[in-house]
Amino acid sequence: MSTSTEPVPAAVAAPGDRPRATARGGRRAGRRASARRTHRPLSPWLFLAPGLLITLAFNLYPFFATVWKSFTDARTLTTGEFVGLDNFTALLQDDQFWVALRNSALYVVVVVPCMVFLPLLLALLVQKHIPGIAFFRSAYYTPVVASVVVVALMWVWMLDDRGLVNGVLQMLGIDPVPFLSNPWLLLLSAMALTVWKGLGYYMIIYLAALANVPRELHEAAEVDGAGPIRRFVSITMPGVRSTMVLVGALSSVAAFKVFSEVYMIAGPTGGPGGEDTTLVMLIQRVGTGLQGRTGYASAMSIVLFVLTLLLMLFVLRADRKDKD
Repeated sequence: MSTSTEPVPAAVAAPGDRPRATARGGRRAGRRASARRTHRPLSPWLFLAPGLLITLAFNLYPFFATVWKSFTDARTLTTGEFVGLDNFTALLQDDQFWVALRNSALYVVVVVPCMVFLPLLLALLVQKHIPGIAFFRSAYYTPVVASVVVVALMWVWMLDDRGLVNGVLQMLGIDPVPFLSNPWLLLLSAMALTVWKGLGYYMIIYLAALANVPRELHEAAEVDGAGPIRRFVSITMPGVRSTMVLVGALSSVAAFKVFSEVYMIAGPTGGPGGEDTTLVMLIQRVGTGLQGRTGYASAMSIVLFVLTLLLMLFVLRADRKDKD
């Protein structure tokens, strides 16, 4: 009896070949995926590296260098020696420092309420959809994009003793007003310039906030007989309260750090007798030049930083207390 052996097809004869190949391919793909997972955490840091380096070089390093210099008697061309709290002790006895601190505090007290409420009223005026309102929105925003130097020079020409404002007053039979020679009027003129230049910026912020206040509330209040003032106090202000806190915080920091407006109107000396010098102007005056006292200027910078931080914390705490 003879038996014949038939050839077995390749697909049937080696049924384990494909699973083994698939298994080997799966292991290789798993190793590649594992390698990618191993190196993936480094990828975000590569994207963040440029920003982090810029922050370290131009923010953190100057800050810590200023803190260190505030405890030394460093000058522009010398590193100085460690003197402890001598610079801060000298600040308490420096009349110019107290004058600058007074002017900066007055700037905050006068400018911040104006920056909080006037742009809100301006935003309510330009919020209405009427023909030609886009022109007024652009006109109100124009001072924001204009150079502060150009704007300040325009104000100096207008407020000069022979300027436009005093010329109009003389035509009306009124004596010229010493806007640029009286220390208090000069400081108020700088404040008015700051408010005028910042109105358009904060107006845009309020316009975005007013768009989120439901009009149904105004319509319901109007049906109930509420007038414009009542609707403003009861609906508009609560609806944009968080934005008012934001504007108050931003304008407070800007008012404490004011420099260009006062410098351009009062000059590098800070007005007659230096009575209109602000903290930033005093820091610039003391810390620049070949014999600049950079250590003493750094101490004033630290004081300015602490005061600004305390002001921000006060605004945020007042807002939180109001919410509670």
